[in-house]
Amino acid sequence: MRRSLYSLLLYALLPLALARVWWRGRREPGYRRHLAERLGRYEGAPGRPAIWLHAVSLGEARASAGLARALAAAHPECELLLTCTTAAGRAALEELHGGTARIAWLPYDTPGAARRFLERFRPRLGVLVETEIWPNLIAACAAAGVPLVLANARMSERSARGYARIEGLARPAFGALAAACAQSEADAARLRALGAARVEVTGNLKFDAVPDEAKRAAGRAWRARLARPVLLLASTREGEEAMLLEALPPWDGKLLVVLVPRHPRRFEEVAALADSRRTRNPMPAPHDRIHLGDTMGEMDFYYAAADVAVIGGSFAGLGGQNLIEACAAGTPVVVGPSMFNFAEAAALALEAGAALRARDAVDAIGQALRLLPDAGRRAAMGQAGIDLCAAHRGATARQLAACERSIRARAPG
Repeated sequence: MRRSLYSLLLYALLPLALARVWWRGRREPGYRRHLAERLGRYEGAPGRPAIWLHAVSLGEARASAGLARALAAAHPECELLLTCTTAAGRAALEELHGGTARIAWLPYDTPGAARRFLERFRPRLGVLVETEIWPNLIAACAAAGVPLVLANARMSERSARGYARIEGLARPAFGALAAACAQSEADAARLRALGAARVEVTGNLKFDAVPDEAKRAAGRAWRARLARPVLLLASTREGEEAMLLEALPPWDGKLLVVLVPRHPRRFEEVAALADSRRTRNPMPAPHDRIHLGDTMGEMDFYYAAADVAVIGGSFAGLGGQNLIEACAAGTPVVVGPSMFNFAEAAALALEAGAALRARDAVDAIGQALRLLPDAGRRAAMGQAGIDLCAAHRGATARQLAACERSIRARAPG
C-alpha cells in the first residue's frame, strides 16, 4: 500500500518534474535532450540483453568507470547499458565510455516507466552506484528476476534517519537487493539496519580511479609556466565561494586562487567573483588574483596544478565532496567540518597525514596559506595521499565478484 501511494504521488508530480528538467536545460542543454527516456521510452529496436549500471551524476560516473569496464569485459555477450540522471553525469559517461556502451537516462520511478525500461533492455544484472534506491524500479527488477547490486554503497547517519522515516517504503526496497557492497563497516551496519540482507564491506571504488596522465602533465606544465603559488578551491557549492574568498588576507601580488564550482550550471554565477576564467583566458594574467575553472572533466588538471586544495561542500553542511582525487594527485588537502558523505575517506586521509580538518572557512584558508610556503610539509602530505590511495585499491575486483555471484544466484537451474 505504501508503494501505491508513492506511485500516485510520483504520477501527480510528473509534470512538475518534466518542467524542472526543461528549466534546467536553459543553462545545461543536455537536460532537454532525449526527454522521452525519462518516461521509459527509448529509440531503436531491442538488441542483446544488457549489463546495466546506473551512475546518477558526475562523481558516480567517474568512480564506477573501472567497474563498468570490468563488467563489460566479463560479459561480452551483453550490451553495456549506462544510465544517469544529470546532464553532467551523461557528459561524463559519454567521455568515458562513448562508442563502447549504450548511454541513456534512467526513467522516473513510476511503475509504467520501470516496466518499459526493463522490457526494452532485458538486463541480466543491474548495478546501482552509491545510494540510488528507487522502490518501483527495485520491485520491478525483483518481479522480472533481475538481480540488483548496490555498488560502492554509502549510508550516512543523516541518510539512514531519512530512510527510517519511510520504513514501510524503504525496507522492502533494501531487502530486495541481491547484494550491497559497502564502502565501510559503518555504512554496512546502517544498510543492514534498513533491511539489506546481503551486505559486505568491499571498500571505495574511488581509490581505484585511474587518473588521466595527460591532464596531470598539462596541469604541472601550467603551474610551472605560471610560476606563482596556487590555492585550489575545489568542487565548491552554493555560498561557499564567498565565505572562502572573504577569508583571504590582502593580496600579496603572487597567490593565484583557482575556483572550481561543483556544478557547471553555476559557472556564470561564480564568474562574477573571478578576474579570469579558463575557457576564455587559459593562462591567467600576472595581475589576476581569482581564476575560474569553468570546465568539466578536468579535475586531474586542477589538482596537478595546485599546491594546496581546499575541498568544497564541507563548509555549507552538505557532507563534502570527493577528496580522494586530490590525495591520488599528491596534493595536500584541507577539508571543512562537514564531510559525512566521505566520512571514511576523510578519516583515513586525516589519520594518514594527507589532509587537515578546519573548523570553518576562515580556519581552512589560514591552514592552507600556512602550508603554501612549507614545501617540505606539502611534499610529505602529498606522498601520504599517494600511499593512502595505493593501500586501499582493490574495491573494483571485490565488487565485480559480488556482481558475478549475484548473476549466478539468479541464473535458471
